[in-house]
Amino acid sequence: MLTHTALGDSRLSFWPRVREFAVPLPMIESATARRLVGDWAGACAAAGIDVDFPPRSVARTHGSELAARLRADLRHLAPDLLRWHMPRIAPDGLLRPGLTISLARYADAGRDGPGPLHLVARTAPAWADSGQRISLALWDGSPADAAASRHPHPHPSRRFRLDLHRHLWDVRRTDELRTRGGNGTPWGVDRWAAEADLLLRADGRPPGPVVVRVGARQRLVLERYGDGVGPPHVTPAPFDGSVSALPVLPDAATWVPPDVELVRSGAIEVERLHPLVASALAPGCSATGPPPAVDGAGRPRPVQCRGAEHRIGLVEGTLTALDHDPAEIRREELLAALGGTPLPCLQAIDTAHRDPACLTDVRERLRHGDTAGALAVVENLLGPAAVLRDGALRDELERAAQGRITYGLYRAGLSGPAPERVPPARGHTPGRRTRPRRSGPRHSTLR
Repeated sequence: MLTHTALGDSRLSFWPRVREFAVPLPMIESATARRLVGDWAGACAAAGIDVDFPPRSVARTHGSELAARLRADLRHLAPDLLRWHMPRIAPDGLLRPGLTISLARYADAGRDGPGPLHLVARTAPAWADSGQRISLALWDGSPADAAASRHPHPHPSRRFRLDLHRHLWDVRRTDELRTRGGNGTPWGVDRWAAEADLLLRADGRPPGPVVVRVGARQRLVLERYGDGVGPPHVTPAPFDGSVSALPVLPDAATWVPPDVELVRSGAIEVERLHPLVASALAPGCSATGPPPAVDGAGRPRPVQCRGAEHRIGLVEGTLTALDHDPAEIRREELLAALGGTPLPCLQAIDTAHRDPACLTDVRERLRHGDTAGALAVVENLLGPAAVLRDGALRDELERAAQGRITYGLYRAGLSGPAPERVPPARGHTPGRRTRPRRSGPRHSTLR
């Protein structure tokens, strides 16, 4: 039980901040509004999802019946809900990089191609994941797929499968979250047998053993006996590789969803979850969604200045000392330029430009790709007419802009791992999170 508790606490440690910053309320509202009027592509754009296939060509390439099924799924895709449920990694809760996840599989014996057609969601490799964007693509194993050829892992993951958990992105099935969430420990043990049956049926396999991944180096073998009605038999997996060919129970079926654990532990109120998640977990709940990016815009802030309490606030779009006349401010700025000590009010304004108290929130929003939310926080503090000075705040904004350029080069096929190159040493790969044994962008000049 102590192991379960510690593991659960570790999994939950970054989720409250993810729920606050990763899918902001304006994104949810914008994506929902576009989805409700039938604009699925606009909803994807609002949720930071790029579409890598021309929808109108699907019927010509794959047939009208398959194209109709795909269109129905796209119309009911909630891209903001997909982003909400995408796999994430510690310690920052960013999207798991370099991942291809199957959202839907369209098996059609009459269709030409090496395998079933998959609607997949992809995350960029770690060196190009600034902006935390997701791409939506079609995959059938064809080597001619240019977008797949640029991706480090173009094949749909066996561990992360949302084609078996459509309630995590399909608005027609969101109510299933309540029944498929599991109970008890952080592992959804009470659901394993049923989820294993769904997995085997979906893959066209007969009843048999299934591998369950419960940790980085922990595997269990789940197997039914007799008529398959009773509880499953669970044994540790051997370390000889004999289970590598067995089907793998997806993570979404192995673990209790983080939102269920957060609500159960009191770490978050159900009203603060994604509205579709809140209504599934607590029918009738009036969800407000994640907190907004800006709170108390334009409110003056107190500063202790020469024994008195003064205020700094926005005047005509610029952060200004409110209790000093313009002539005094000009004299103090000239004094500071000559090396003197400026007024405490001007020191507070300078600190706000260089290293403000809200820098942590700005950094979190930039890490999760919420550039609009980060800029709203900065404008709320400094005003829309502010000119940033050298310092930590400007460095963060420039780093985010450079990262978006790197992602654009990756999307355009102008940067990426070069097969003929020797992998660089740690620290030489452009981007925020470096990884060993990976080559950097071929044409990028960022350092």
